[in-house]
Amino acid sequence: MRRSVLSLCLLAGLAAHAQDNVTYQRPPAVLEELLLAKPTPSVSVSRGGEWMILTERNSYEPVEELAQPELRIAGLRLNPRNFGPSRQAYGAGLQLKNIRTGEVFSISGMPAEPRISSLSWNSNGQRAAFLHSENDRIDLYVIDIAGRAARKINTAPVNAAMGAAYTWAGNDTLLYKTVPAGIGALPVQPAAPQGPVVQESKGRAAASRTYQDLIKSPYDETLFAYITTSQLVLNNLQTEQKIGTPAIYASMSVSPDKQYLLLRRIEKPFSYLVPAYGFPSTTLVTDLNGGEKKVLAKTPSSEGAPIGFDDVMDVPRGFSWKDDEAHTITYIKALDGGLGRKKAPFRDGLYAIDAVAAGEPKELFRTQRRFRRVIWGSTKELALVYESMFADRRERISTFNSVTGRLDSLFEKSSNDAYSDIGTPFTVYNQYNERVLFVRKNGELLLNSDGASPEGDMPFVQSYNLKTRKGTVLWRCQAPYYERVIEALDPEKLIMLTLRESVTDVPNYYIRDLRKRSATGTPITDFANPYKAMEGVSKQKISYKRADGLNLTGNLYLPKGYDAKKDGPLPVFIWAYPREYKSAADAAQVRGSRYTFTRVGYGGPLFWVTQGYAILDNAEMPIVGEGNKEPNDNFIPQLYLNAHAAIQALAKMGVGDSTRVAVGGHSYGAFMTANLLAHTKLFKAGIARSGAYNRTLTPFGFQAEERTYWQAPEVYYNMSPFSFADKIKTPLLLIHGEMDNNSGTFPIQSERLYNAIKGHGGTVRFVQLPFESHGYTARENLLHMLWEQTQWLNTYVRDAK
Repeated sequence: MRRSVLSLCLLAGLAAHAQDNVTYQRPPAVLEELLLAKPTPSVSVSRGGEWMILTERNSYEPVEELAQPELRIAGLRLNPRNFGPSRQAYGAGLQLKNIRTGEVFSISGMPAEPRISSLSWNSNGQRAAFLHSENDRIDLYVIDIAGRAARKINTAPVNAAMGAAYTWAGNDTLLYKTVPAGIGALPVQPAAPQGPVVQESKGRAAASRTYQDLIKSPYDETLFAYITTSQLVLNNLQTEQKIGTPAIYASMSVSPDKQYLLLRRIEKPFSYLVPAYGFPSTTLVTDLNGGEKKVLAKTPSSEGAPIGFDDVMDVPRGFSWKDDEAHTITYIKALDGGLGRKKAPFRDGLYAIDAVAAGEPKELFRTQRRFRRVIWGSTKELALVYESMFADRRERISTFNSVTGRLDSLFEKSSNDAYSDIGTPFTVYNQYNERVLFVRKNGELLLNSDGASPEGDMPFVQSYNLKTRKGTVLWRCQAPYYERVIEALDPEKLIMLTLRESVTDVPNYYIRDLRKRSATGTPITDFANPYKAMEGVSKQKISYKRADGLNLTGNLYLPKGYDAKKDGPLPVFIWAYPREYKSAADAAQVRGSRYTFTRVGYGGPLFWVTQGYAILDNAEMPIVGEGNKEPNDNFIPQLYLNAHAAIQALAKMGVGDSTRVAVGGHSYGAFMTANLLAHTKLFKAGIARSGAYNRTLTPFGFQAEERTYWQAPEVYYNMSPFSFADKIKTPLLLIHGEMDNNSGTFPIQSERLYNAIKGHGGTVRFVQLPFESHGYTARENLLHMLWEQTQWLNTYVRDAK
C-alpha cells in the first residue's frame, strides 16, 4: 500500500537516518513569488503564419498529483487509470490569435478543466489537434480554426502509454491509439509468486547501462503488456475505422502519399535488463485497413548490444519514410559491425526500399562517420546528409544527388565548435505535405544560425552558395537584443516569425521582413514580465581566464541597487555543470547570449540574488582532453582550475567575497559539487541535487566517459567523491527525488554519500523529496527545497565566521 502524503512530508527526517522530522516549510515571500509566477503562454504557429495558438501554462502541481497511482515499469512512468504518462506538464487553456489582424478569440467546445498536451497543426493550418487528460481517460480533440471550435473525436479512450499517441494522416484524417475494447481491470498481483525470478547468462557479453524502473517479475510483464497494448484507429473526422488488431506499438507513421503505415511493434520476450524501447520488435508496413504489406525487420533485444557512444546494434535501424517519394522507406545498416572503435573505411550505409513492391533494397550512399539524418530536397538533385562521431568530436554535412548517387562533402567541423556552425536549413512543404529543403531562386540554401561568436550568440540568417561554400549574411540580430528566427512564414520573400528579448524585455514574437534591415518588425504578442521581483537586478556575461590560460565565461547577477564601492563584496553562489571537450580552443568559446531576458526556473540559483548574494550562473567548467588524452584523466585538477578562476574573477571585480562562496549543481553538477568539496578548500558550503557520487555503481560508462570500470578503474575511483568522503568537511546539503528515474542517479547515491560523510564526522544534511523524479515538479517540494537551500546558504555562507 502506498504511503500517505502526510507521512511523506517528513523530508529531512528520514527514518533510516534518524534525523529531525521536518514538515513542509516555505521560503522567504519573494522567493515564493518568483517560483509561483505564472509563466508566459507557449506559442504554436500554423503553416503560412496566419494563426497562432496561445497555450496557458500551469504553475507547479500540488504534491497530491505526484501521489496518484503510478506504474514504474520497463523504463516508463505510467498512470494505470488513464493509460498515459504519470508525470507530464499540461496546458490549462487555449486561445486563438489571428497574426495578421491581431484579434484574439476564445475556442468553444473545450473541456471544462483542460489538461492539454501534444498540440499539433495539420499541414494546411486549418485544423489543430490536442490531447486532453482526465483522471480515468485521455481524449483527442480537433480544433476547427475557421469555426474557432473544438470537439472530441474519439470514442474509446486514447492510449498514450508508449510513443506518440496520434499523428495526422492528411489534412482531415488522424491516426491514433486507443485502449482496446474489453481489456478489463488492471491485473491483480498474485498474493504469492509461483517461483523465484531467475536470470541467466551463458557466456555472451551483455553489458548495460544502469537503467531504472525495469521489469522485475512475470507480474510486471503482465502489467506492461496490459497498459501498452493499443488498438490503432483511423478517423476522417466523421467515422472511426479500426486498423488491424491490438498490439504494443512503439511507433507509427503515415507514408507521404497517405496510403500506408510504417509500424514498429514490440514483441516478447520482454527484457529485465533494458527499457521497453530496447525490447524485441518487428518493423512492418500495412495498408490503411491493417493488411500487412511487408515485414522489414525483426530486431532482437538490445541486451548485449555494444555500449560505446559510437556503437550501434549490427541490425537494420532507423526505418523512416523518404519525404520526397510516395511510399519509399529508408533505413541504416552498420558497415563496421556496429563497433565505432573498429577501423573501417565506412561506418554506415543508407538503403531504400519500396514499401509494397517486390524488389531488393537499394544502397543510396555510405558515410565515413555514423549517419545522423538526411533532409530530402524538392528535387532529386539535392539532399543534405549529416554524419558525426563522438570519438573525434567531428561532424560533416554532405550533399547527395539521388540521380547520380554522388555524396560530396560540403562542410565539416568539430561538434564542439559553435563558432563555425553554418546553421540549419529552412524547409518548405512539398506535394506530399512533407518538409523538404528550401532552395532560393538563385540556387542557394537559406540557413538559420545561432550565431555563436566571441561576443556571445547573435543569431543570423544567411544565404549559402553550394558551389563556393560561402554564405552571405542577410540579417543578424543587433545588440542590445537577442532575437532569433522561429519560423519562415515566406522564405522566398524573407518574411520571418522571430522571438525577441533583451535583459529587461520579456521575450515576445514579431513578424520581420529581413529585407528591411532597419525595421524592428511588427510585434504580435505583448507578454508581461512575470518576475517583477527581478526588476533592477543587474546581469552581465563576464569573461576571465583560468591559470593555464583557458578563457572562461559566466553569467553574473548582482542585487538591485548594489554598489560595489559602497556595499563591498557580497557572499557568492556559483552554479555550474561540467562539460567535456577534445580541444582547448573549443572549450574556450563563449556560449549563450549576454542579451537574454532573465528567466527564473526552480532549478537555478537566481532566487538568491534577491537575498543579497552575487550569483554566478552557468559558470563554465570545461574538462579538456586533447589528442589521445581523455578529458576525465585530468578531471579533478581542471575542476579546481575552473572554480578557482571564477572565485578570483569575482574578487578582482570587487563584487565577490572569496572567503564566503558556495557552489551548487544538479545531476552532473551535483557530482561536480561533491568533488570540489572533497578535493579543494575553496568553498564555505555546497548544494548537490540528484547526483551520482560513486561511479562504481555506473560501471559501464557515465556522462562522456566511454570506458568501463574494468578498463579504467583508477578513473572511476578518483572521480568518485564517495571515495574521498572522509575529506568532505565543508558543509554539504544533499537533495534527491525519492523516485529518481535518471540512469545512474539512483537515490541510494545520495543516501550512501550522506552515510559516509556522517560516519567521518562531516557536516551534511540529506533531504529526500517525496515522489519526485530526476526533475522536481510538486509545489510543496519546490517551496521546501528553496527553504532548505536558503537556510543552508545563510547559515554556512552569508553568516559564516
